[in-house]
Amino acid sequence: MISLNLPPAEIKTRQTGGITYVFDFLRRRYVKLTPEEWVRQHFTHFLVDHKGYPPQLLANEVGIRLNGSLRRCDSVLYDRNGGRPRVVMEYKAPTVALTQDVFNQICSYNSLLRADYLFVSNGLMHVCCRMLYAEASYAFLRDVPAFSELA
Repeated sequence: MISLNLPPAEIKTRQTGGITYVFDFLRRRYVKLTPEEWVRQHFTHFLVDHKGYPPQLLANEVGIRLNGSLRRCDSVLYDRNGGRPRVVMEYKAPTVALTQDVFNQICSYNSLLRADYLFVSNGLMHVCCRMLYAEASYAFLRDVPAFSELA
């Protein structure tokens, strides 16, 4: 897999029937390794190992029902009090540009979840914003915030 703009992480893989699987430490199981999954695993390790995010508050592949269709948020960080979504994350393969369509996708998920932050990453570029619901806007952040910096 391609090198990413993220710190190295200890990621376990295994081969079964000619297919590579990666251990998802949040779901506690092996999943098929795709370029997007490679980004997800590195990004979630980065959040936990370098930004202080508690792994017990993170979840991967969170199902939601949006306009009658089942969708999956790539990752969600929940708060400690009642499980309200704080951050919704969307990952793309490193070859996929972070376009307006990608932001439209995560914003559609967030129209239901109403998280405080949105993170988008293709492993090479990371874009984070804080939602400003009172102003019907958002503010881009300079970097991925540490868990302790989340307002």
